[in-house]
Amino acid sequence: MIERVAIPESVPEGALVEPLTDRESQVLRLVASGCRNHEIARMLRVSIKTVEFHMSNIRGKLCVRSRTEAVVRACQIGLLDLQPRPLPALVRWS
Repeated sequence: MIERVAIPESVPEGALVEPLTDRESQVLRLVASGCRNHEIARMLRVSIKTVEFHMSNIRGKLCVRSRTEAVVRACQIGLLDLQPRPLPALVRWS
């Protein structure tokens, strides 16, 4: 599914308008792992509005319009390295 995301070409490969802060990088990693804003807010002990603010900054710095595009762009320029992980073993109840 990620292969179908159209990424704007306004930012050259490997370039950022401005570097991500440590907190923005942390939020981006959580987004990439599948967390929603309210989950990120709970984990980081901040408000949902603060997470939304960080996401807005991330999208602006990566020159993208969506969370998915942000993750894809971050992978393209080496900010994220998403390695497929094996699924946990299923627990069988007797």
